[in-house]
Amino acid sequence: MSRLDEILAYKRLELPTRMQARPLDNVKAEAQACPLPLNALAALRKPAMGRPRLIAEVKAASPSRGVLVENFNPLALAQVYTDNGAAAISVLTDEHFFRGNLDYLAQISVLQPRPVTLRKDFILDEYQLYEARAAGASMALLIVAALTASQLVSLREKCESLGMTALVEAHTADEVHIALNCGARLLGINNRDLGTFQVNLETSLRLRAMVPTDVVVVAESGIFTRADVDRLADAGIDAILVGEALVTAPDIPAKVRELAG
Repeated sequence: MSRLDEILAYKRLELPTRMQARPLDNVKAEAQACPLPLNALAALRKPAMGRPRLIAEVKAASPSRGVLVENFNPLALAQVYTDNGAAAISVLTDEHFFRGNLDYLAQISVLQPRPVTLRKDFILDEYQLYEARAAGASMALLIVAALTASQLVSLREKCESLGMTALVEAHTADEVHIALNCGARLLGINNRDLGTFQVNLETSLRLRAMVPTDVVVVAESGIFTRADVDRLADAGIDAILVGEALVTAPDIPAKVRELAG
């Protein structure tokens, strides 16, 4: 069983418990009461002569690296990101594997000025999209490898009907084709192999050429230096999603400015 299979199996067991503790009608009411989501596509599309936009990730731990931040303060971290040039904030909400929390997203989404926020989780059901909307998210992650094509279309359409943008994540050429055929307008290319968790920046460089210019493309994972960002910019990448390089940096504000330009 791959690491992704393990995570998805746990999610399928976790979801019914979450839905029982917090009924869908309640979540829908909370979502309806939230301000409209911000325009993620506008925030993340790279200007013609500009640098890729930075999606800075609030991340305490990962299955591959363990605990990354001992004294984790998600709200303070998000404030540092927004103060130093991040275009959006990614918030891990998976508790079991990544030590995230949906409450982190809700707290960060009401910072002033309001940031564009991404719910980063393993989304399998529209219930999780309502949760994201109720927590103030502007985007929600949909992973091609975790969903059938019909599920992907259904969840993308639901996400957009709630006013959010779906960040549809692919890892291979086949998955890029599936994402585009399912109507993705914001495409994430993850340099991490979800079977082995190995990272190769060349994945983004190779797969970007397959994507039409009207689709906003985000490179994810394995981005650590200004040189990495420059390579991705030259390949036509619109935005980068960075977590580990930021939260483990000795000087986080300086690292944000380095990667955000």
